[in-house]
Amino acid sequence: MKFDVIIIGAGAAGLFCAIEAGKRGRKTLVLEHNAQVGRKIIISGGGRCNFTNINAKAENFISQNPHFCKSALARYTPQDFVELVKKHKIAFYEKKLGQLFCRESSRLIVEMLLDECRKAKVEIRTDCSVKEVSKNDLFEVETNQGKFTCESLVVATGGLSIPKLGATDFGYRIAKQFGVKIVETKPALVPLVFQNNFSKKFKDLAGVSLDANISYGKASFRENILFTHRGLSGPAVLQISSYWTRGASIEIDLLPTSDARSILENSRESKKELANFLSEFLPNRFASVFCEIIGTSRPLKNYSEHELANIAEKLHALQIPFSETEGWQKAEVTLGGVSTDELSSKTMEAKRVKGLYFIGEVVDVTGWLGGYNFQWAWSSAFAAGQFV
Repeated sequence: MKFDVIIIGAGAAGLFCAIEAGKRGRKTLVLEHNAQVGRKIIISGGGRCNFTNINAKAENFISQNPHFCKSALARYTPQDFVELVKKHKIAFYEKKLGQLFCRESSRLIVEMLLDECRKAKVEIRTDCSVKEVSKNDLFEVETNQGKFTCESLVVATGGLSIPKLGATDFGYRIAKQFGVKIVETKPALVPLVFQNNFSKKFKDLAGVSLDANISYGKASFRENILFTHRGLSGPAVLQISSYWTRGASIEIDLLPTSDARSILENSRESKKELANFLSEFLPNRFASVFCEIIGTSRPLKNYSEHELANIAEKLHALQIPFSETEGWQKAEVTLGGVSTDELSSKTMEAKRVKGLYFIGEVVDVTGWLGGYNFQWAWSSAFAAGQFV
């Protein structure tokens, strides 16, 4: 069966690219190896789908070429997608920091995409596993539902994150088959695991959350952190995980809106124990453990000025070493992927393989937490959809 365009993967990027191709009158087929489309969309945002971020710009994305995403983001903006959501009368709200969520179910976004696919006469096949891809004059795609051919083949297979949703390395295998370079992949937007000595110290803090500023290298994020049984999670930790390197320490400012030294020095005559005093600013359980880590908790009036200065420094720059991440099962996205050096930023087509396109998470463009990765899916899919 011959098609103009075949798209492998019926996630956010794959469905959106199909819509754009279909609108242009291209005979388009989408192949999905899962039984249902858009599985990652459905679970995202706690079932409410953080479908874009109104502040999305190139600085919110990580890539070996930080300029690559600019072209696609400029041609299909968050506001463009918001207009589509409004057209389908899907109620949404801004949660914080430009993050837009559905008021009801994330399934409404999937239904919207399927409705647009129907209008564009896109054919979608689920439970359809691709066994082999080859290219002569046309691409030939061998599946468990037969062989299909096309002029343009779009790889929208996603990354390696969340294998239980069907994530595989298939997109990278196609890239390698056609000689397209891959940037090393790593789990991103993922909880971190303490090094052994710290996991013992923090073992009783699971479930404790606090507002903090986390820094690693030049990257810095201010949001909540959450203690888990093995390490740290929460928005700020997920953000910094995309920049962190294995085995390194992360710096945490526990009082990002206060001057710890002034607070401590202004209370120097207090008979309060340090742990009790700090529990006015930090969760009780954490204040106690913090004092164990720094090896002291006695009445404030028994500390020297130098000791208080050291405590203040640790409150603003606590160094915590991590050994690893929680891995692909807990990662929201994949860092790395198909090298942007290999692709046209205008069309997403492989420079050396005419008719072969890569879009969405499979590409080496990784967004921050908060709707940025969905925006990259829409923008990169739109870009390819105009040319396939």
